[in-house]
Amino acid sequence: MNISVETSVNRSTTAATDETTGLSRFQQVFNRQRQLSRQTPYPSLEQRLDSLDKLENLLRDNQEAIAAAICEDYGNRSSQETRLLEVYGLLSGINYTRKRIKKWMKPQKRHVGLAFWGAKNTVIPQPKGVIGIVTPWNYPLFLSLSPCISAIAAGNRCIIKLAANSQTLARLLDELIKAQFNDDTVAVIPGVSATEFTHQPWDHLVFTGSPGTAVTVMETAAKTLTPVTLELGGKSPTIVADDFDVNTAAERMLMGKFFNAGQTCVAPDYVFVPRSKTEEFVAAAKRIVSQRYPTAQSKDYTSIIDQKAFNRLSNTLADAKTKGANPINLLGNDPIDESNRKIPPHLVLDTTDDMMIMQDEIFGPLLPIKPYDTIDDVIAYINSHERPLALYLYSNNKPLQDHVIYNTLSGGMCINDSVFHVAQHDMPFGGIGNSGMGHYHGPEGFNEFSKLRPIFKPGKISGIQMMAPPYGPTFEKMYNLMVKFKL
Repeated sequence: MNISVETSVNRSTTAATDETTGLSRFQQVFNRQRQLSRQTPYPSLEQRLDSLDKLENLLRDNQEAIAAAICEDYGNRSSQETRLLEVYGLLSGINYTRKRIKKWMKPQKRHVGLAFWGAKNTVIPQPKGVIGIVTPWNYPLFLSLSPCISAIAAGNRCIIKLAANSQTLARLLDELIKAQFNDDTVAVIPGVSATEFTHQPWDHLVFTGSPGTAVTVMETAAKTLTPVTLELGGKSPTIVADDFDVNTAAERMLMGKFFNAGQTCVAPDYVFVPRSKTEEFVAAAKRIVSQRYPTAQSKDYTSIIDQKAFNRLSNTLADAKTKGANPINLLGNDPIDESNRKIPPHLVLDTTDDMMIMQDEIFGPLLPIKPYDTIDDVIAYINSHERPLALYLYSNNKPLQDHVIYNTLSGGMCINDSVFHVAQHDMPFGGIGNSGMGHYHGPEGFNEFSKLRPIFKPGKISGIQMMAPPYGPTFEKMYNLMVKFKL
């Protein structure tokens, strides 16, 4: 008994020491990066490319170790999914960015009003400084380093805070990044609390998580006038139009839905299916999912991240069933496994809006099906709820596509596929309203982490000086000419 108590005390002391060390180091790294960002505010093209090369080598050389760390944090996470959805996404993003930094960094010439004869206007992308990145557990590698790539391209320095559920990965990345960057350009520091992290006077703060937590993050950032990028979530709807093949829609949609066991911010959250095709969709889903995951115990099928999330999803399913819904286990009799936190993929029919499953983002392997009669009923339902991070439409009808596009609002959209708009590096990724603000990826990501600094340089002879006081006939003549000719 005494040994057990002593062990518990020692572990508590070690954890407290680690947290104190983490906080102390975090403050030191933050101060050093902030000082360096003021001393050398414009890193050269070569320095930025060198940083991207280091990130690429780190990812390419440590893929298996990274996948193993994420798997340990989850309990089970497919190595193939980690490499495809996180490692490859980052490697291709680095390659895309490397080819375009030089163009993005160039000063931009801007139009000069004709009243300022001989003047020049230039806009220079100015690095903001030190960027804080707060990352969730669901795609801990990609959501840490994807904004980091944009920030480095823009000439910034970054400190990353991973979620409490991602500390195995956090410790691994800490060691890998320290070996490459020495904390000066990029740092991952395990053991820092969200409160300590977000209260710093960042030059920009990126937060990925829930809308509820985002409110607190914004309130905290406002105290230091820190600009924020918020990548949130919400209930992303999917529409299967009457003209589209149900089997093809199910094949594509369910791939995106059941990646990471549904723990994806842009996963289809509920599906509108033509009322006459509901049974056909259910049959297709059973066939497709049972082929991909013969059992929930497959290593290809990810565990729910922790017991709290497992309990929430179990309660959500039970609540729906109690209130009259019809859950369909797509793996037949394959049971829910609490010991390994595995919940087989489910469709849920006959849902109503008073059920938990239709109120909050599901973030798990449960997919409600909503039969519909007209597309305008679908649009009205979507528009009566918070604006989602993603919207998916399966239709080959161009007028119908345009009708949905221009009568709804969402952060992003796919037509005839799901999720993979996030993998398009030349398009901005971000939410709207309750699903977020700001964006990264592509030139928009470069600009998100830059201050577009305007520089005005007058000509040798300043025409505007002809309008200086004392005011009189010359002023009136010049002013009237400017108005008349729209100068």
